[in-house]
Amino acid sequence: MTRRYVTAKRLALLERSIGPRERAIIDTLDRLRVATTDQLRRLHFADLTPHSAARQAPKLLARMADARIVTKLERQVGGVRAGSRAAVWSLDLAGQRLAAVCGPAGGRRVRRPWTPSVGFLAHRLAVSACFADLTERCRAGAAELLDFEAEPLSWRRYASPYGGANILKPDAFVRLSIGDIERGAFVEIDRATEARGTLATKLRAYRTFWEAGREQDRRGYFPRVVFAVPSEERKEVLVGLFAAQPEATWPLWQVVLAGDLPVALIGEES
Repeated sequence: MTRRYVTAKRLALLERSIGPRERAIIDTLDRLRVATTDQLRRLHFADLTPHSAARQAPKLLARMADARIVTKLERQVGGVRAGSRAAVWSLDLAGQRLAAVCGPAGGRRVRRPWTPSVGFLAHRLAVSACFADLTERCRAGAAELLDFEAEPLSWRRYASPYGGANILKPDAFVRLSIGDIERGAFVEIDRATEARGTLATKLRAYRTFWEAGREQDRRGYFPRVVFAVPSEERKEVLVGLFAAQPEATWPLWQVVLAGDLPVALIGEES
């Protein structure tokens, strides 16, 4: 199939012709960078029956790919079941330009789509899975999802104790309303690839950001820092590092198994 050029005229036509579902998919991929077919189905086809959603999601994504709104990445993550459900999508050139109008992170420089490394892709898809899981739980009435920021929207600038500015880089920031309580969290997707020293440096950065007080001034509270880990052994590593932090910071930290992350963020009983 011949790829269409993304001219200003064609972009204007796309802007007028795409529907709410396509705009929502653009919004999600602008927010998350990548998502699988199955994640996008769960997020944006929940109004259809499961059978209809399973048929319609790949068809719509294929049409959007033909229009250069989205693109299917060549690489999939090892261990993910093969097939159309596991296909990984990102914004193509037209999608990025449309996101500048309707996306949460609009205004970024448009760049040609590229296929990241397997490790990077697995990490980003774990963030996308968190967003899909939280969205489904909130639809079921567990909470209201007020905000979900993935990188780089989740990043925070703060003053270094030695002068200058640093950037705190959480994998995601989540804000939920549960009854009359607002619950916020910085999320760290830990895949057991970082050394203890790297984790200790990360905790020190959070501690410095907490001490600066900027987030408390903005929200009235400091969000929890929730690490999602792949095993009980890795969980013990984080618990030990938390215990080595100043006692005043202990309420900031939480570590859970990756499968328990949405439950922990909402505060449900597992």
